[in-house]
Amino acid sequence: MKKIIVSSMVLMFAFAGVVHAAGNAEAGKTKAAACGGCHGMDGNSLVPTFPKLAGQGEKYIAKQVMDFKANTTRKNEMMLGMAAALSEEDAADIGAFYATQKLAGPAPADESNLAMGKQIYKGGNLTEGTPACQACHGPKGAGIAGSSYPQVGGQYPDYTLAQLKAFRDGSRANDDKELMRSIVKDMSDEQLAAVANYIATLH
Repeated sequence: MKKIIVSSMVLMFAFAGVVHAAGNAEAGKTKAAACGGCHGMDGNSLVPTFPKLAGQGEKYIAKQVMDFKANTTRKNEMMLGMAAALSEEDAADIGAFYATQKLAGPAPADESNLAMGKQIYKGGNLTEGTPACQACHGPKGAGIAGSSYPQVGGQYPDYTLAQLKAFRDGSRANDDKELMRSIVKDMSDEQLAAVANYIATLH
């Protein structure tokens, strides 16, 4: 299969941010209280399979909440139950609250494959046509505020790896223009794990 190398410039403009009304962080603090059991009251989860949300972009969180509610391109039974009664305004408020919180990090990581993870994150893999992750997520994994590029730095490797695999097998399909799915489709388990562990060290 012919592999296409996607340039960093293309990646920077491939996503169009999803438009949501600006959220109210104070209202979001109250609405996010129910989320604290899994994600931590300040958005810093203590469980590696539940993502840290602190410092994540408001619009990104709002979109994920509504995607879970729609239960089509991103499915999770637990999150479906949590999001079912939430409105777009609720989602925006919750996103605004988490965006004001400080991310705790870095996360614990397996140091045995960090060199490979760093190479792919920083420079991609020209042989396989894998672009550098930092083209969209930034050198420290902070993402791009107001866009579809989320903060990934300091995230638990267990969670990141699960999402990368979900994009690869198509069970998660809420990436704009299928960008993440096209990037990871030919990556090996070893490569995905290496990237997930390197991302955990960024902060």
